[in-house]
Amino acid sequence: MKPWSLFIFAAAMQWTTLSVAADERGKKPVADEWKRDNAIAARTVWPSFRGKEARGIAVGQILPEQWNAEKGEGVRWKTPIPGLGNSCPVVWNDKVFVTTAVSSAGITKLKIGLYGAGESANDKSKHSWRLYCLDHRTGRILWQRVAHEGVPPVSRHTKSTQANSTPATDGKHVVALFNSGGLYCYNMDGKLLWKKDLGVLNSGAFDVMELQWGFGSSPIIYENMVIVQCDLQADSFLAAFEINSGKQVWRMPRDELPSWGTPTICETASGPLLIVNATNFVRGYEARTGKLRWKLARNAFITVPTPIVGHDLIFVSSGYRPIQPIYAIRLNAVGDISLDDKKDSNKHIAWSKSRGGPYLPTPILYGNYLYTLGNDGIFTCYEAKTGQQIYRKRCGQGSAASFTASPVAADGKIYVTAESGVVTAIKAGPEFEILSRHPVGEYCLSTPAIAGGQLLLRTQSHVIAIGAKKTGAE
Repeated sequence: MKPWSLFIFAAAMQWTTLSVAADERGKKPVADEWKRDNAIAARTVWPSFRGKEARGIAVGQILPEQWNAEKGEGVRWKTPIPGLGNSCPVVWNDKVFVTTAVSSAGITKLKIGLYGAGESANDKSKHSWRLYCLDHRTGRILWQRVAHEGVPPVSRHTKSTQANSTPATDGKHVVALFNSGGLYCYNMDGKLLWKKDLGVLNSGAFDVMELQWGFGSSPIIYENMVIVQCDLQADSFLAAFEINSGKQVWRMPRDELPSWGTPTICETASGPLLIVNATNFVRGYEARTGKLRWKLARNAFITVPTPIVGHDLIFVSSGYRPIQPIYAIRLNAVGDISLDDKKDSNKHIAWSKSRGGPYLPTPILYGNYLYTLGNDGIFTCYEAKTGQQIYRKRCGQGSAASFTASPVAADGKIYVTAESGVVTAIKAGPEFEILSRHPVGEYCLSTPAIAGGQLLLRTQSHVIAIGAKKTGAE
């Protein structure tokens, strides 16, 4: 996302070098928990939004130190994709999947930047919702499928698209969810196995019913199920479907406002837990049945970031003012785990912050640290186990000052992508250091994927693969 013996040896040597970092407070060397991350980090597959369990981490990728997609430097391939899509690429070994929505009116621009207006885009044209499969090595289009055609039942935000949901794959199936309301399951060769009409997915402003912004949550695959979170203006629900047949396994109605985050599953002593971020409550469900295990009140009215798990904690955040919380929840939580007034912890919550939660980008947990990225480029590092703030710095520069994509990481570097099309590499660890900046040449609101030695960027008009120079053995 390749020559393996030398590749793995070089990666191991690089990680040995990176595994000791300076503790800013004590000036003593400390070992980052790279091994813990390596167990979940991507190598050749990145199967859903932000990879396995949405952690956004890859290892042994050996990405180039310097590259410039605008000039073609470090670009392995660049494949045009028609239409608009804020969905992210996913990878399964030699295949890359990406979705798009093509407007018959030819609209291919979004309104990027920092602005508070919540208008819906004026785009009532007929759309074609499509799934593309690309060759990971060359970028060649292996196949494409038109899932549905028609006028969108719901308008989108001016920064949004009609294809926001990232597909998911398990190596046998590819599942795509579109703003049309359709959930589609294909095999790896593009054969449609089944489809479901989930109804009108109307997500928008919690306080102005007329404002429609477009659906954003992505499907996930767990065991033999596809799970979707559909928090809407009315009749919100969670549902699980058999991945082989599309038969509904369970469905859970939800008293919830619209939300745009993707659910996450983690293993606990009490069985697999489905974690769902939303306004009225953050909730934990039993993944196989949909039964509620716990709930947590006091969240922002607009919730976008996806939950992530590590260090035996669940990190959930949101950033719509005035409530911008970050919660670190214990895996054994049960019942109503809401905090008492003026308390920042209890027996279920290890620590919390009332301010600082990001609005759009999902945080990244890497080594011993939790990093958050604000829409305005404020990059904050916390000690993951305690919540102690290590630093708070601005990573944006010039026109690269607004951020929608979530951070991803590989081999000791954290990559943040500005909407205007600049990727900034930041050194992982307790000392803030910008290592490099990389122009892309097109705006980019999608979170990158990293697998198979390539950083994959979904831009305004392309999927771009960044990687080391090809060798004769490839």
